[in-house]
Amino acid sequence: MYRVDLPATGFFEAWRSAARRLASHAVAPEMVQWCRGAGADLFEAAPPPDKEGPHKVSAPASFLQLAETVLCHRDGEAPAALYAALVRHQQDRGALLNPADLLTRKLQAFAKTIRRDIHKMHAFVRFRELPSDSARRRFGAWFEPDHLILEAGTPFFAKRFGDMDWMIATPEGVARFEEGALTYHPPTTRPDLPHDASEELWGTYFANIFNPARIHLQAMRSEMPKKYWKNMPETQLIPEMLAHAETRVENMRKAMPAEGPKRAERILDRLRTPEPPAMPETLEAAREAAAACRRCGLCEAATQTVFGEGPEDARLMIVGEQPGDMEDLAGRPFVGPAGTLLREVMDEVGTKPAWMTNAVKHFKFKTQGKKRLHQSPNRHEIEHCRWWLDLERKFLKPGLTLALGASAAFALTGNASAMTPRRGKIETARDGTPVLITWHPSFILRIPREEQPLRRRELADDLRRAEDFLRQAGGEAAPSALVT
Repeated sequence: MYRVDLPATGFFEAWRSAARRLASHAVAPEMVQWCRGAGADLFEAAPPPDKEGPHKVSAPASFLQLAETVLCHRDGEAPAALYAALVRHQQDRGALLNPADLLTRKLQAFAKTIRRDIHKMHAFVRFRELPSDSARRRFGAWFEPDHLILEAGTPFFAKRFGDMDWMIATPEGVARFEEGALTYHPPTTRPDLPHDASEELWGTYFANIFNPARIHLQAMRSEMPKKYWKNMPETQLIPEMLAHAETRVENMRKAMPAEGPKRAERILDRLRTPEPPAMPETLEAAREAAAACRRCGLCEAATQTVFGEGPEDARLMIVGEQPGDMEDLAGRPFVGPAGTLLREVMDEVGTKPAWMTNAVKHFKFKTQGKKRLHQSPNRHEIEHCRWWLDLERKFLKPGLTLALGASAAFALTGNASAMTPRRGKIETARDGTPVLITWHPSFILRIPREEQPLRRRELADDLRRAEDFLRQAGGEAAPSALVT
């Protein structure tokens, strides 16, 4: 049997050194007695070996961090449980990572308790200013933690109050921060700390932020247990504040304005979300419903919803990404530079009238000076707006859909893979209908000038392919109404 006495301070280094030597000699956990302070010996025990033994001992950094925390627990089983975990780790490297393991759960429970105790220390230590003969101000505090957290909890104060000297006394020891150095000392009697004038200011602030209409006593006691109240000046005000809470709430109700300012009603009108319409029964009803769409945040900055347009008997549907700056102002799709290019290519190849729309119905942009710069919609926005696209497809029942660019292809097929290998191929839409993938004309306008003719020819080829597909699938395309 071996006995290890852990000191009141510096116990982590003492435990680590002893545990490493014991494990290197393959000493079983049940052969070690871990003691804090001067405990009585129930068994005859020897100190740990002076030197390390033949067995190599290792532990991950995460275990050492866990051990440093767990050793703060006042429970006498904490050091023994850590040593048992260390010994087992030498044989089973995965045991510490198993959350269902009883020993691992026990150590994690110890650590959770310590982290909570340290959090309370950081929140509830109250300093009082002490007389000082030097240029640095001096403060003192008394705190009674549940566990041995003096060394673990006080470095926080050294970082926050590094420009002053302070002392935190606890029943287990004293932490002193003087001239930038943090040291630990044996416990003393509770210091007689002077009254601090700043406490009155702090109490005034605490009383003013107290909201009597939001009292939740159980939650308050959970966050601020009563055992800490005796050392916190502001808690002396709580009984009186609770006693007058109902009166203050009633006064607050009486002080409320009977009518809101007129501007409030205007703001509410603007922000009020219209009642969602019933499922539109016609394409025109869908257009009207989309005009009031608030399914995502794009409607807040965009000028208006840009719904699709074209002949309702069109067999070809062309879907772009989203309206641009000009489309947003005009309220019509494909009236900007990209739309102009698309219409030119459609005229060249003799594309029949088509229904033209976008995957997203609102313009997404960021401002730069007076300019509104296009921003691609994200998946969330595309998915929200797909509800309108699906409605359009439900009423129009196109024989073929031409997806211009990646956003349109994703909205229609759910496939977000790269465009290059997909261009010119027919895929299947989410509703089972055919979709031909091609370049968006805005992409052609953005690439280097020398590459534009090739991509333009490919767009034209795809439009011809669409016409051929429709012709083979069901006769000639729709009559020659003008593309609007």
